[in-house]
Amino acid sequence: CKDGGIFKKILVEGEKWENPKDLDEVFVKYEACLEDGTLVSQSGGLEFTVGDGYFCPALAKAIKTMKKGEKVLLIVKPQYAFGEDGRPALGSEGAVPPNATLHVTLELVSWKSVSDVTENKKVLKKILKEGEGYERPDDGTIVQVKFIGKLEDGKIFVKKGHDDELFEFKIDEEQVIDGLDKAVKTMKKGELALITIQPGYAFGSSESQQELAVVPANSTVYYEVEMVSFVKEKESWDMNAQEKIEAAGKKKEEGNALFKAGKYERALKRYEKAFRFIEYDSSFSDEEKQQAKLLKVTCNLNNAACKLKLKDYKKAKKLCTEVLELDDRNVKALYRRAQAYMELVDFDLAEADIKKALEIDPDNRDVKLEYRVLKEKIRQYNKKDAQFYGNIIAKMSKSEQEKATKKEPRHMTIGRKV
Repeated sequence: CKDGGIFKKILVEGEKWENPKDLDEVFVKYEACLEDGTLVSQSGGLEFTVGDGYFCPALAKAIKTMKKGEKVLLIVKPQYAFGEDGRPALGSEGAVPPNATLHVTLELVSWKSVSDVTENKKVLKKILKEGEGYERPDDGTIVQVKFIGKLEDGKIFVKKGHDDELFEFKIDEEQVIDGLDKAVKTMKKGELALITIQPGYAFGSSESQQELAVVPANSTVYYEVEMVSFVKEKESWDMNAQEKIEAAGKKKEEGNALFKAGKYERALKRYEKAFRFIEYDSSFSDEEKQQAKLLKVTCNLNNAACKLKLKDYKKAKKLCTEVLELDDRNVKALYRRAQAYMELVDFDLAEADIKKALEIDPDNRDVKLEYRVLKEKIRQYNKKDAQFYGNIIAKMSKSEQEKATKKEPRHMTIGRKV
C-alpha cells in the first residue's frame, strides 16, 4: 500500500502474469494469527468477490497483487486489520485485540475472471472455462453456441444447442437479446461463461413468453453460454482492392437500411466499417481510387447524419469536415456541418456554410429552410442575451440604489446634530 501498512513475502511463486481485479471471484486459503502465534481465523477454501473483500481489508488489497497459485506471508498493521477497536471473538474465530498486527498466510488457489461488458455493470460476464487463442467475434460474425437462460429463482426459460444442433446467430443483427449479443462478442472459441443481464439489456419492462417459461417484467436473467465456434467475415487485409470496394458498398447498404429503420447506433457502425475497408487506398488503381472516394464521402455523410440524430454534434462536424477535404463543394456536407454548428451555438460558422451551400446550389430547398431556422435561432439567442444583460444591469442599478438609500439617513442625522 506504499505506507508500510502491509508487507508481503512471497513463499511460493505464482503462474503467468495476471492479477485479479475488483469484479473477479477468487478462491483462497488463509490462516491469520496474532504476533504471538495465536490463531484467530482460517479457511481451507473460501470464495469471494475481490471488491467485496473478506475478513479484513488486507486480504483484498494483497490479492490484487498476486498471481494464480501464489502463496504469501502478510504482515498486516492495525489500519489494514481491525484498527484501534479490534474485534471480539466470533463463533470459532478468536478475538483480535485493539491495535493488533496480524500475520496472515494467504494462498490464491484460482479465480474466475468477471468483466463489465457494458461498462455500467448492467451486463457482467464470469468466465467458468477459459477459451482458446486470442480471436473474438465482431459485428457480422456468425457464431455457434450452446446456452441455457435462467431466472433469478433458477427456473430455465430457454435452452438452445444442447439437445439438438448448435444454435447459430449473427452478431449485431438483433437475433438475441442485446446483453447476450454484446457478451458473446467478448468470448473466445471454447469459452464457457455465466452472463448476468439486467432488464435494460434483456427483456425490459414487459413480460416475455420464452421457449420454456415466461420471463416476468423487469427481470435480471442469467445465461450460461458456451462458445463452440464462430466464422468471422473476411478481413480487409485478406482482400484485393475490388473486394474491399464491394465489401464497403455492402456495409454501406446495410447501414442505409438500419438508418431508415431509425437504428442509428447500429447504422453508424456499418458506415464506420465500410470506411475502414477503403481507408487506405494507396495500392488502388485510379478508377478504384475514384470509387473509394465516392464511398468515403457517402459513408461519412451518412455517419454524420447518424451523429446528428444521436446529438453528437462535434463528431458530426468532424465527419463533414473530412468530406469537405475530399470534396469542398459538397452541399450535403456544408448543410449538415451547418446543422452541427447551430447546435453548438457557433452561428457565424453555420451561416458561412449555408451561404456557401447556396452559392453552389441556389435552389436547394432544404438549405433555404435551414437558413430560416438559423436566422430565427440567432434572433432568439440575441433576445435572450439582451434579457440576460438587462437583468444584470437592473440588479446592479437596484444594488446601487439600495446602497445610496442606506447612506442617506446617516447624512440627515449628522445634519440635525449640527
